[in-house]
Amino acid sequence: MKDRVREALFNLLGPGVRGTHAVDLFAGTGALGLEALSRGAVQATFIEQHFPTAAILQQNIAMVEAEQCCRVVTANTFSWFRSRPELGPGPWLVFSSPPYEFYVSRAEEMLALIAGLMSASPPGSLFAVEADERFNFALLPEPDQWDVRQYLPAVVGIWEKRE
Repeated sequence: MKDRVREALFNLLGPGVRGTHAVDLFAGTGALGLEALSRGAVQATFIEQHFPTAAILQQNIAMVEAEQCCRVVTANTFSWFRSRPELGPGPWLVFSSPPYEFYVSRAEEMLALIAGLMSASPPGSLFAVEADERFNFALLPEPDQWDVRQYLPAVVGIWEKRE
């Protein structure tokens, strides 16, 4: 996610970040989860399957001295989800920012992943999905409840689970 898109995303999320458990799917170097922690999230779980990138993520967590509130899972995100992970009572702040191609080549898996986490999430949870113009946000559950914004080439959707 580019810096300008990340800044816009966190402006949209606003104070809703505070007190959440950030879940950074397809974490990469962890920029989204670490930013969430800096804005008041209380813990973060990072899912990254590429071992060298996960090692960099661990270094980034150490650099900001956040080891006590972070967990790095080195796994395929889809496999991790199918294992029915325990994330705690929440609320959660879920970031889904995979390679955009996943919304095309792995569309069914992406929709199942997001829908499954939405269903499992506690009330008050927030979801931030980053894609490009090829992804149709209307395919997600509760399509009218997504706040979708364009920051071309990125398209970002925000959803909050109501009580």
